[in-house]
Amino acid sequence: MQAPPLHLGHKLAYGVGQVAEGLKNGAFETFLLFYYNQVLGLPGTLSGAALMIALIFDAVTDPLAGSLSDATRSRWGRRHPWMVAAALPLGLAMFALFSPPAGLGTWGLFAWLTGGAIAVRGAMTLYHVPHNALGAELSEDYAERTRVVGYRVVFGVIGLGLAPALGFFVFLREGPEGAGIQDHAAYTAYAAALGVLMVLTVWLSAFGTWSRIPYLARPSEQHEAFSASRLLREVRSALVGSSFTVLFLGVIVYFVLRGLQQSLGLHLNAHFWGLSSDQMGTLIFPTMIGFLVGTVVWAGLASRLEKRTIILAGTALFTVMVALPVLLRLAGVLPETLSPATATAILAGALLVAAFGAGGSVTAFNSAMADITDEHELRTGRRQEGIYFGALAFAGKSSSGIGHGVAGVGLDLIAFPTNAAVGSVAPEVVRNLGILYGPGLLLLAVISLACMSRYRLTRARFEALRRELEARRRGASA
Repeated sequence: MQAPPLHLGHKLAYGVGQVAEGLKNGAFETFLLFYYNQVLGLPGTLSGAALMIALIFDAVTDPLAGSLSDATRSRWGRRHPWMVAAALPLGLAMFALFSPPAGLGTWGLFAWLTGGAIAVRGAMTLYHVPHNALGAELSEDYAERTRVVGYRVVFGVIGLGLAPALGFFVFLREGPEGAGIQDHAAYTAYAAALGVLMVLTVWLSAFGTWSRIPYLARPSEQHEAFSASRLLREVRSALVGSSFTVLFLGVIVYFVLRGLQQSLGLHLNAHFWGLSSDQMGTLIFPTMIGFLVGTVVWAGLASRLEKRTIILAGTALFTVMVALPVLLRLAGVLPETLSPATATAILAGALLVAAFGAGGSVTAFNSAMADITDEHELRTGRRQEGIYFGALAFAGKSSSGIGHGVAGVGLDLIAFPTNAAVGSVAPEVVRNLGILYGPGLLLLAVISLACMSRYRLTRARFEALRRELEARRRGASA
């Protein structure tokens, strides 16, 4: 059927679905490792190992979720049944993860963290992979695809900022009634609020785009029953195209970098910079502003710049600015006696610029993924957005899991203590924490950029393959 134009309501509904992923990422990246390591006392190696196991398990299921949604046959389309069904399990799993029973002991906590993280990530996979694939199907227009991605990115940033904001300013505030980020009981109420918000935003996205179901792509008439061999063939087919392969490899290294940065962020802010909970919370705002402004500005530049250029420039700017304050302090340019207020101002400025770069790379990268699905259709004759976004999620999550694992092992290698009060950690250990963070991020960034620089699906190539694809479709219709 000829699809009518996308309305603003459709784009908003699709975009708001990314809030759930942002909330989950914000809570995991900011609080989860810190909560189990510093509040509950689980050793860093076990905490990192649990998160790595969960991420790798989740990553393996991403291509599976993509394959299943690609082949789903129902009167509600390929993507929406999965989106609706995943909402409640997602919210319940998020609550349980931050509510371990008392008296579990070290190995009991390890098992609860591993199982809870697997449950949250598994439920999110069943929603998020079909949701991402839906975005690639909503429009075939080159420019509108970028706008659709822009809505998703903006709402993702809102969720990513809202999760730590609710923690630092509402549930984990320091004061006479609470112990801030060390308050054990407050994490349960915090997770309950996040779970409710996740369920609501997922359903809002699913039902807000429900009217587009008749105009979405359908699975092939020659349907093969699901099997492990079919899944492997689909993944191998996605990896054959060089355009995806180089981005796939770049994403693997990039998310190892991100996993390391996310896991050590709270440790660094508390012990390396000496920030309070409120000061950490204020860093949310420059991050969100930079990301939102970056998304708009880079999207405007997309009419003149190649997507590869935006991806490389944005990634490089993000990594350099995230690592720069730590490197300056390690080099002695910033004094060790720097006040927390001054450190907060410096970090805010660096994060503003870093997030500006990230807004461009994330938007351009997701827009490029939609172009790659067209390249795949031209090569194979099949529309398989789900398997592409599933394979992409596999790369991101498994490698991010490696980053979390490296962070946990690194904390133990430098003998970073658990349940450590701010100011109680030996200065040489704090310095080693900075070395693990700053130079480590830059090294990984160089490898990631080297891979992504080989991406070759230019605007001219895209326009040529679209003409060829349209001619093939007209011939098949005739």
